Formats: sequence, structure tokens, C-alpha cells
Amino acid sequence: MTESAIPVGRASRRLLIPRVAMGLGLLLAAVLAGVVIGETPLPPGQVANVLAHKLFGASLLVDPIDAGIIWNYRLPRTLVAAGCGTALALSGLVLQTLVRNALADPYLLGVSAGASTGAVAVTIMGLGAGAIGISAGAFMGAAMAFGLVATLARAAGGGSAQLVLAGIAGSQLFNALTSFFIAKSANAEQARGIMFWLLGNLSGVRWPDVTLALPAACMGLVACLWHARSMDAFSFGAASAASLGVSVRRVTLVLLGAVTLMTAIMVSLVGAIGFVGLVVPHAMRFIAGTRHRALIPATALAGAVFMIAADITSRMMIPGQVVPIGVVTALVGAPGFALIMIRNRGRR
Repeated sequence: MTESAIPVGRASRRLLIPRVAMGLGLLLAAVLAGVVIGETPLPPGQVANVLAHKLFGASLLVDPIDAGIIWNYRLPRTLVAAGCGTALALSGLVLQTLVRNALADPYLLGVSAGASTGAVAVTIMGLGAGAIGISAGAFMGAAMAFGLVATLARAAGGGSAQLVLAGIAGSQLFNALTSFFIAKSANAEQARGIMFWLLGNLSGVRWPDVTLALPAACMGLVACLWHARSMDAFSFGAASAASLGVSVRRVTLVLLGAVTLMTAIMVSLVGAIGFVGLVVPHAMRFIAGTRHRALIPATALAGAVFMIAADITSRMMIPGQVVPIGVVTALVGAPGFALIMIRNRGRR
């Protein structure tokens, strides 16, 4: 290490605490906004009283109806949205790094479609005869979908373009299977509920879902941070990573396993939500740079805030009606997708 590098490292460490504090402050502000804003606006003071009463047993006067809205509906919904945004954004970042394709994300590569098929197969078809939960079924579907896409891409030549095309084919296949399962086994009411859920729906989440979504997102964040240096090496290709001493097979299996698990859990809870894993990592590269030690936490934070904002928008877009959150993310993500393609074309 040269002498000139020492002050840079010390300066970076001095900036770490303020950056962490700013990030946590932004996340808390987003969570507060998710609880306060809705068809029935609630003052922040009332929200603070309810949280103090529920969390710390404070003897404060709270309205039972407001307490029910805050504690049983909006807070778990907002926390699941944050966990879902974190997981999907990190999944997109990992896939883009490992396959070195700017258009990679769980939605485009068929992982979300496979997870949806697995979840619907368990729910409607009774796969596993009750021994398999929805999350387990979604995980199996996601793993099958990614395995199929990877096999197709390798058979077609193994390039990045082939991977995206294989992902589109895999998505269409598993979406067709999902539609077939619904048409074959679901009644009209079940079909309507599942189709709304498949577009992304946070209306039904409660505290048990929070205990599943947040640990999954934190697990994925820890796995990514643990392999941040390896992901830096993967940015130059698997061969370069191996030459730098990275255990390519082990790191790939761990990170892809984390992506599959996170995607499966989130799809089983809220349905297939697209474009979060595509747009958020690219936006954060402009802000945090390409070094994954900074890019990973920035992407996780931005994914959580983006999903909370999308959830607020879905509640407020049409008065008296909740728009599927997947519609909101697509309205933002589709233009972002187009910009990414144009930007990549300009680099050729």
C-alpha cells in the first residue's frame, strides 16, 4: 500500500458512518411515508403513538381503528414492500454481474415466472398433497425455470443475447403453464384472485409474511456483501475471476441459490413483480459506482425505497381502488428498460 492510499482509506472510513446513518434515515422516512400516506391520511404523531404503544407498551391514548390500520395493515404491508424491493433489486444485480448482461433480472430470465408456476401448482393443483408449502413450491419452480433457461442458452451458444432470448422463451413457457393450471383447476373466484395476485399484490400481507420477507432479504444482502470482492472479479468474466483466485463454481452456486430463494419467497408472498431488478441496479451504478462493496448496500436501499414508493402510488393512483403494484413498477421500468437498451446500443 502506498502512502497516498492511506488517507483515502481513512477518508472512506470516516464517511462510512454518515452514509449508513443517511441510508437508515432515508429508509425510515420511506417506511413512515408508507404508513402515513393512504386513502385515510394519518398524522405522523398518531403513527408514532401507535408504534410506541405496540412496541414499548407506552400508555398513550390511541384510536382503536387507527391502531388497526397502522399496525395490522399498513406497517406489515410497507415492511414486506421494503423486503421485496431489496430482494428483487439484489437479485437483478447478482444476475447482471454473473452473466455480464445489462438486461438480466429475475423477471426477464424466467425465474419469477417459474416461481409463479410453482406457487400456483401448490395452491391450485395441490402439488405435494399438503406436504409442500407455497414458498417451497415457488422455489422449486424458480430453480426449474433458471435451469431450463441456462440449458437453452448454453445449447444456443452460451452468449448474453442467447441468455436473454432463452429467458423470454422460458417466461412464456412457465406463464403458459400457470394459465393452464388456473384454467384447469381454479373456479372463477380463485382465478380472479390469482390473476390479480400474479400482477403483484400487497393487500393480503400480514405480520407472518413480514417474518418471511425480511429475513430472506437480509440473508440475500449478507450473501452479496460476503462475496462483494468476488462479484468485482466477475465483472471481468468468470475466467478472469478464476485467475484472481475466486472459486467460481462455489460463488456462483451460492449467489444463484440466494437469488432463487429470494425470488421464490417474494413471488409466493406478493406475486411476480417485474423491472425492479432491472432498473434499480443500473440507477445505483450512476450514483454509487461499480465497486460492489458500495453498490450492494446502495442497491438494497434503493430497491426498498422504490418498492415502498410504488406501493404508495398503487394505493393512491385510482381513488377507491388498489392498482396491482406490478403495473406501477412496469410503468416506471418499461421506459427504463428502453433507456438501457439505447445506452447499450450506443456503446457498441
